[in-house]
Amino acid sequence: MQLLHHQIAVVTGGSRDIGEQVSLQLAMAGAKVCINYLNDEQKAQETVAKIIHAGGQAIIAKGDMTVPADVAHVVHLCTEAFGNTIDILVNVTGGLIARKLLGDMDEEFWDAVMDVNVKSVFLVTKAVVPYMTNGGAIVNFSSQAARDGGGFGALAYASAKGAVLTMTKGLAKELGPKGIRVNCVSPGMINTSFHNTFTKDEVRKNVAAATPLRREGEASEVADLVLYLVSKSSSFITGASIEINGGTYFV
Repeated sequence: MQLLHHQIAVVTGGSRDIGEQVSLQLAMAGAKVCINYLNDEQKAQETVAKIIHAGGQAIIAKGDMTVPADVAHVVHLCTEAFGNTIDILVNVTGGLIARKLLGDMDEEFWDAVMDVNVKSVFLVTKAVVPYMTNGGAIVNFSSQAARDGGGFGALAYASAKGAVLTMTKGLAKELGPKGIRVNCVSPGMINTSFHNTFTKDEVRKNVAAATPLRREGEASEVADLVLYLVSKSSSFITGASIEINGGTYFV
């Protein structure tokens, strides 16, 4: 029997990079996956096509996870397609937006970074939990930046990911009695479009060279960790943040 046979999963930001790999991994493990995306419908459709070609089940659901009405719409599409129980939530949605130092930031920028990284987790989790009637597993995405303050110009992002780390622990305490486990993963340097956009090649090479494993991580490796955290293999793990950074930072 597949690891996640008949389970229903919602993956926000689930159409590209780490989100895509998470969606694929969950589907291949037997879950029916609702893949949220915001802008790139073609990429979302391509991800679903890969899943269906491999014999899995998935739908796409457009929506801005910082907007309550959009969140409600995504949850509605998922339950309409797969039934009124949700077993798994993976909150991948987030981002740096831009690298800015304190003096260059205005309130609007600060709020935007907090919204996409923290408010999104709050809104989606609040909307999904009522459907986790048989217990469930939630995985949030923090970052190594939450531990070490982030790279140059990542103050707002690091602060937001620190909030996700703390929210994860609080949710684990609150939702544990309902049989819902809440954990987060904290990636370091992973080979994704995030770093293609925001990190200089020279910096990436230097980080990889200084990493004990002497390379960047891959999105599929992060997805492997997420699959473990939503499966019964991790049934007594909650409130944890698991670092996946090749050894560049130890808790």
